Amino acid sequence: MPELPEVETTRRGLAPHVEGERITGAAVRHHGLRWPVPRGLGAKVAGHRIAALRRRAKYLLFDLGDATLIVHLGMSGSLRVTRADEPPGPYDHFDLQLGEKIIRLRDPRRFGAVLWQRGAPDAHPLIAGLGVEPLGPAFTAGFLFAASRGRKVAVKQLLMNAAIIVGVGNIYASESLFRARVNPRLRAGRLSRAACVRLHAAVRETLERAIEAGGSTLRDFVGSDGAPGYFQQEYFVYGRDGEPCRVCGTPIRRIVQGARSTYLCPRCQR
Repeated sequence: MPELPEVETTRRGLAPHVEGERITGAAVRHHGLRWPVPRGLGAKVAGHRIAALRRRAKYLLFDLGDATLIVHLGMSGSLRVTRADEPPGPYDHFDLQLGEKIIRLRDPRRFGAVLWQRGAPDAHPLIAGLGVEPLGPAFTAGFLFAASRGRKVAVKQLLMNAAIIVGVGNIYASESLFRARVNPRLRAGRLSRAACVRLHAAVRETLERAIEAGGSTLRDFVGSDGAPGYFQQEYFVYGRDGEPCRVCGTPIRRIVQGARSTYLCPRCQR
């Protein structure tokens, strides 16, 4: 699933092509995405100028002034810039039309979303309950320490709780915990202040480095220009079970937490 770095990579790639542009219409070829695409969406968006393209967690927000077009890439989606005369493929479910160019949503598994919100996007039910942005000013070591107090869940589950911190999915949680030398099974409430300082820095460093590398491409993800991400080449632990740790040489171990795979070095993350 595209995580925060992949969505931010998409946003940065699309922004120069859409900001300030006027929408001429929309084509919906399949309304049955994760949530139904609103009927009559083309008429709703036509004539609006895109003031800005923003990101909230894993949602892309097309700011139209008095309304917002909300797009989620789901598990396999991508948004690409292409010409209006480019024939759609079987998985191209939605086009945002900007004159001679279009922004096309390709989503083989149809877990993505295209939604319409009048007024501020924060009022939408999918966005209203989201936590702090891990690259924003509200995410500090002090915030992380306070959020972890009294919690019995494992620290990896804390990082992946979108009501507390948004956008830190399975890959980047495992990588951040390794960089901070924190055991992912540690009870969150037992995190020390020093560990929170290390983990806060590791989350930011991991996400920023992943964005620089264009995100991760494990199966489907490509950026707005169709290019894959390359951060998977820098993984310390994720997907490397049985391979030697890049720091100490100990074989990386895979465990299961909350029905998700977690990867760790049993020596570096004691």
